[in-house]
Amino acid sequence: MRMLLSRVHFPVTTLGPGRRIGIWFQGCSIRCRGCVSVDTWSFESGETSVAAVADALSAWAGEADGVTVSGGEPFDQPEALAELLEAVRTRVRGDVLVFTGYPYDRVSLWLARHPDLVDALVTDPYDPDVPQTLALRGSDNQRLHLLTALGRERLSGYARPLQPTERALDVHVTEDGEVWLAGIPRRGDLDRLTTMLARIGHQVRTSEGRHS
Repeated sequence: MRMLLSRVHFPVTTLGPGRRIGIWFQGCSIRCRGCVSVDTWSFESGETSVAAVADALSAWAGEADGVTVSGGEPFDQPEALAELLEAVRTRVRGDVLVFTGYPYDRVSLWLARHPDLVDALVTDPYDPDVPQTLALRGSDNQRLHLLTALGRERLSGYARPLQPTERALDVHVTEDGEVWLAGIPRRGDLDRLTTMLARIGHQVRTSEGRHS
């Protein structure tokens, strides 16, 4: 099956417990105002196969504590998401956490058709006008759903206020020198980073299309 993929990375330490495989789908029809991942909105790039992505995960399966799926919007490719998570279950022993901008009711039928593929789910669109005080969430309207026993065991500790020490981002540098961040930034973090780098003479282009 074909799918649109933004990137796959290991390890990711800011989107769930432990050292995780991060999978970012490409393409999003929700397009929340204030999204920091505008580069993942387009449906015109990133085509690959589910089998190729699953094979790539195998290299890290023995080290990974879990898998986090985000985007983009994973549920805009529901068949590919199901096939990929079925492959994940055969390769990775840890938990599966999925982020979606859709409300729970919108994805509940998919979850019923594919029981036990997702251990924990963060739902609802990001809203920059809502406070950000909860763990694993960019805005407090977003909800954490613990769907399995493994999800409750591994992620119940995130059903609480965000702690200052958790306000962290993973920094990744690609072979061609591109720098990207994984995690849930605090409000204004990217503006502060852009301003700081501009002061020392660096030109910065963020996924929101801003320049400094």
